[in-house]
Amino acid sequence: MTFSIVARDESGAFGSAISSSSPAVAARCVHLTDGIGAVNSQNITDPRLGPILLAALSDGASAAQALDAVTAETPHIAFRQLLVVDAQGRAAVYSGERALGNVGAATGVGVAAGGNMLASADIPQLMVDAFAAAEGDLEGRLLAALHAAVAAGGEEGPVHSAGLSVVRDAGWRVTDLRVDWTDADPIAALGDLLEAWLPQRDDYVTRGIDPSAAPSYGVPGDE
Repeated sequence: MTFSIVARDESGAFGSAISSSSPAVAARCVHLTDGIGAVNSQNITDPRLGPILLAALSDGASAAQALDAVTAETPHIAFRQLLVVDAQGRAAVYSGERALGNVGAATGVGVAAGGNMLASADIPQLMVDAFAAAEGDLEGRLLAALHAAVAAGGEEGPVHSAGLSVVRDAGWRVTDLRVDWTDADPIAALGDLLEAWLPQRDDYVTRGIDPSAAPSYGVPGDE
């Protein structure tokens, strides 16, 4: 039902990109905290697990330690799939034995990818490779990973939702884009959103932190 990636780049930013046949996948699965880490909680999703894992990272656990602790004590964990990257770029993945369909996972330096009901179990590794090969903003590299998944077959069935989120050091998600449902191509639509958003992203951060230093708001009366 889902394929996704979490990552940390050289600047210390964390991000996630995700797509699914289910509606509003990013609303349930993506968990990010500035300076702490990135977590995706997916496959018969328990959204509570994201904050629990991030709290463990905040307390000093590594990605693997946090994941080991949560999987050891959480009921119904066999149904879950969890991806974690910590502030040192360490990555870990858990796929429960009752995760759905064709399940795969892969990790690299600062990146973890995973999926269930996949067309091919090697899709997460292709996502990791695409992320590592891409250049530029974290957002674009995450989107490249989604495109690599789709090119390799993606899910066994059609996907309908997608999302892409990034935190840096602002205290909120500096990018938070979602396509909650479409019968067309949610990843293409997400790419269109990102193309419109990225040129304005930093201006919106400035507006939030110091409105007096912000550029024009681009609305009638404030050109």
